[in-house]
Amino acid sequence: MPVRRSSAVWEGSLKDGRGRMKLASGLFEGPYGFASRFEEGPGTNPEELIGAALAGCFSMALANELSEAGHVPKRIASTAAVKLEFQGAGFGITRIDLSTEAEVPGLDEALFHDRAEHAKKNCPVSRALAATEIVLQAKLVSA
Repeated sequence: MPVRRSSAVWEGSLKDGRGRMKLASGLFEGPYGFASRFEEGPGTNPEELIGAALAGCFSMALANELSEAGHVPKRIASTAAVKLEFQGAGFGITRIDLSTEAEVPGLDEALFHDRAEHAKKNCPVSRALAATEIVLQAKLVSA
């Protein structure tokens, strides 16, 4: 399996500095700073990228779970809201609210929710984030 790489450069102090994050694939490079991380300023932040990684990984894992159960999904759309909070000695990611909506012909609710929970617990990004509470809201929609 290939090793995936990303990089970041930071210049200056926490509040007045600025940085850039970059994916080795070249498909993303963007600025980040204090305002984009701790306020509503422009730019990206590590938590946003973690959320994208979880949403993408979970969606693929759920597609695999459903396909293996004989129900190939037409569409899976997932979002992850990553909560960053101050805790005692510093900031920490305290919770991720993962929401998904899937269009899967011929699938019943019980099997859908079972497979969604299994995908949440077992996708590689979820396992990497095991110290963080991940709360799943899964919705099965019809065409």
